Amino acid sequence: MVSCLMPDPGEAFAQASRFRKNLFDCLTMRREELFELTDALLCVGGPVTSPANLTLEAGHRHGHGAMYEA
Repeated sequence: MVSCLMPDPGEAFAQASRFRKNLFDCLTMRREELFELTDALLCVGGPVTSPANLTLEAGHRHGHGAMYEA
């Protein structure tokens, strides 16, 4: 018997994937950089004091310059 409280892992992954795609599609200029900043938010172990600090996180591959251009 499947519990109503336990979502299907495959469906949860599909929902997260759709959310990420829709978010990416909403971004216009510098979408890859802005999307990486949102990924970096997920990697932060504490409060974010500056967008520049997000560029130091593992989820962020571009440098500071790309973040400022975005």
